[in-house]
Amino acid sequence: MIVRVFYHDKCFDGCCSASLFSRFYRERIRSNAEFQFTGLVHRAGALFNEADFTGDENAIVDFKYSASPAITWWFDHHESAFLTPGDAEHFEQQQSNTKFYDPDFKSCTKLIATVGETRFGFDIGPVRDMVYWADTIDGASYTSAEEAVSMREPAMKLTLAIEATQDSTFTPRLIPLLATRPLAEILDEPFVSKLIPPLLERHKKSIDILGRHTECKDKTLFFDVTDYDMEGYNKFIPYYLYPECIYTVGLSKSSFRVKVSVGSNPWTKATNLINLAKICERYGGGGHARVGAISFPPGEWERARNGAAEIVEELRAYSREHHEQADAADVKE
Repeated sequence: MIVRVFYHDKCFDGCCSASLFSRFYRERIRSNAEFQFTGLVHRAGALFNEADFTGDENAIVDFKYSASPAITWWFDHHESAFLTPGDAEHFEQQQSNTKFYDPDFKSCTKLIATVGETRFGFDIGPVRDMVYWADTIDGASYTSAEEAVSMREPAMKLTLAIEATQDSTFTPRLIPLLATRPLAEILDEPFVSKLIPPLLERHKKSIDILGRHTECKDKTLFFDVTDYDMEGYNKFIPYYLYPECIYTVGLSKSSFRVKVSVGSNPWTKATNLINLAKICERYGGGGHARVGAISFPPGEWERARNGAAEIVEELRAYSREHHEQADAADVKE
């Protein structure tokens, strides 16, 4: 029995979701299942290849919905989970007991854990630590920006490796360990431990690079690091450097895309924040209300830059109208 699990690659929550799903499936559905793991990334154009859905069962976790009849399991928590209105309608009409969507969850890992426990009697006790860290990291539930940037915890070091490595075999090797071994113990695996020191050094350099290439205006940051190898940089660095900011827009690149990242400060006290997923959807991207992204083909750098500039101006205008007025009202009170 082959179960192919497609997961959000370059993402700690995506990898943990794949790992947790495989443990859940083996314990509560079929004990003799053999798993194959395939990472998916957001890119311009088609996100799925129907020819890849070759398992006896095929699951997608922490990634957009596919209406393919070959997909038998699906879990996601992103506000922009559906590529088209037709996909959303298809999901609503399924009334399936194996496809689950809830954008109120901070992480897909927590969604799988909750559904597994409440609907299938899955024991989450042995995986509670992994679920906690997936929820903390994907939900940006750190106590401060300093904690988020410090890289002290094993989960944060693993996240660094997952997001930055260019080795396509890394996450498929890591996933089977995540739900069966303590996170600190996984760091000692040779294929993991060799990556951490150079990545921590690279992380320190990225703080300096972002500090030199970030513009802060109207509580909205903009940075362009397309001239640097910054794939997998820590997304909380801008808030660590500029704690007063509310929104951030960043341009970066990799071999397969030019990426516009759009985020909001998890520690801001500002209210009435704009929905970033809705903004990103206008450019073919998506995400959550507080964080999103858009992927452009590598050759469409100009379109990516123009899109980023438009979003920056929109956020700065929104900030001037809503957040600065709120600050002024607070001062008067």
